[in-house]
Amino acid sequence: MEIMLNGLYIVATPIGNMGDISNRAIDTLKNVEFIICENPNHSRKLMSKLGIKKKLMPLHDYNEEEITKNYIRKIHKNPVALISDAGSPLISDPGYKLLQRCVKENFFVTTVPGASSIISALQLSGLPINDFVFVGFAPKSQKKLVDFLNPIISEQKTTVLFVSSHKIIQTLTVMSDLFPTRKVSVCKEMTKLNEKIFYGFPKEVLKALLSNK
Repeated sequence: MEIMLNGLYIVATPIGNMGDISNRAIDTLKNVEFIICENPNHSRKLMSKLGIKKKLMPLHDYNEEEITKNYIRKIHKNPVALISDAGSPLISDPGYKLLQRCVKENFFVTTVPGASSIISALQLSGLPINDFVFVGFAPKSQKKLVDFLNPIISEQKTTVLFVSSHKIIQTLTVMSDLFPTRKVSVCKEMTKLNEKIFYGFPKEVLKALLSNK
């Protein structure tokens, strides 16, 4: 185990397959003072599988300023890990304000890299991945979804977005209207036993998803 410096360790966790967590990530989580996470109930299951017992501090959009204010000094004096529910932290996940404060205070900050759903999806997509843009989570309401997807019509780069499982059909339906001839890929349950990847035009992928239910 490398020497642990006081500061913030941004640790990637599996997006599905438990075998994807690195030895370095496990060692880091074992040796930090405590772990800042999105959902302690979710992270506790991961820690249990890894045989790790640590204090889990919840961090979400509604308490990030408070957590940053209350725990910034402890991060200065101890090694502390930041994890998300799955994959690499800070990508459409809380933690940016905390990281920003650590950088401002000139604390030690490092990454313990690992699984990323964005990179995995790009690799499996069958689409060009030498140049891409990531636009975050698709909104839930129909109007906001249309406004969100409209700019993609003229976007030349492969565009990556997150869509909740119960909104995939709605999103593909809108895509079918907005850009029917643009190739898309839907990547579900990546790295798990029931991993499924769908390719084609929006209507083709929509049809395949509906028949796969």
